[in-house]
Amino acid sequence: MTDHIQFNGLGMGLGNLSRLSKAKTRSISAENFTGEKGKGGMATEGTGAASARDLGQGWKVSPSIAIPPRSSVTLAEIEGPGAIQHMWMTTFPGNWRSLVLRAYWDGEENPSIETPYGDFFASGWCEPCQINSLPLAVNSSGGMNSYWEMPFRASARITLENLSEREVVLYYQITYTLTEVPEDAAYFHAQWRRSNPLPYKEVHTLLDNVRGMGHYVGTYIAWQSNNAGWWGEGEMKFYLDGDKDFPTICGTGTEDYFGGAWCFLRPRNDYVVFDGETLGRSFLESKVDARSTEYGTYSTPFQGLPQVIQPDGVYRSQQRFGMYRWHIMDPIRFEEDLHVTIQGLSWRRGGRYLPLQDDIASVAYWYQTEPHVPHPALPGSDALEVI
Repeated sequence: MTDHIQFNGLGMGLGNLSRLSKAKTRSISAENFTGEKGKGGMATEGTGAASARDLGQGWKVSPSIAIPPRSSVTLAEIEGPGAIQHMWMTTFPGNWRSLVLRAYWDGEENPSIETPYGDFFASGWCEPCQINSLPLAVNSSGGMNSYWEMPFRASARITLENLSEREVVLYYQITYTLTEVPEDAAYFHAQWRRSNPLPYKEVHTLLDNVRGMGHYVGTYIAWQSNNAGWWGEGEMKFYLDGDKDFPTICGTGTEDYFGGAWCFLRPRNDYVVFDGETLGRSFLESKVDARSTEYGTYSTPFQGLPQVIQPDGVYRSQQRFGMYRWHIMDPIRFEEDLHVTIQGLSWRRGGRYLPLQDDIASVAYWYQTEPHVPHPALPGSDALEVI
């Protein structure tokens, strides 16, 4: 029977979970740095050696790694063909913006993934919040999980750079499969950008100068509002295959793109529920009562506003938001090039729009053919940090 098995073990879901495959499952962690078969739990030295001194080899001797200051480590080096199917990592939240995650496919010189650690997992504000989405899950307390499928044909290399002046302890596990990769499978990419602050009357660019064939699959934004009032009136725009002045895809507002409505607001529990039209009219007439409304956080398989950070009246002075939108059921396909932007827009007197100068940091996720245009140079640690 096994001679007739054809399924390669990729594209996993409930619909094909019962299918047999000759794909080989392997996993890399601090207990098995190479992922080799039968080589896990053999460490005699590691961060847990002192705790295991009475038990010896096989008893959690090397559960994590220590990354020295201002240095990089290789988390995984894999010979293909195959695909990464799950990554789990955890470290203290204070490290989330001072670590840079990179991934290189098939021996490429320039990374296809290059983002701060926390932002890749939709956690750019360095404060834990629970995320229950299909490709990314963040669980108590800072357990980062990625289920983005990342195919490669010759090799895969995952690295983590510590930009800080202190040692960082990281726990991690990267699970992958060794199997045949179809010709039409593209390579996974992720790119981080920040406008801090966004220049007046300019837009935040999430992606530019993407060349090749592929599809856009996700957006994460860490947004800090630097003005009073509503901050999310701006439109998300996708310029495809030669679009210049005007995009092919144009949204209707920031909260609309992320699957919400009416400024992400909901009635407070002790107030009567009112409909969207009443809320909308109240907002346009500047009569929204802060006592009766609050931000409604949510985290769903494809869209979410899981994080709202409110001022505390002292030094925590700005509102901050974390939002994601995964284009899994509706990927945005391009054949030649892609350019993605979002506006920062509010309201001023007279019912007129106010261009904002907010702090906007984003991660764009997409698949494309290689080679890719190198990402813009990532800024130094001062430009990455969350204050």
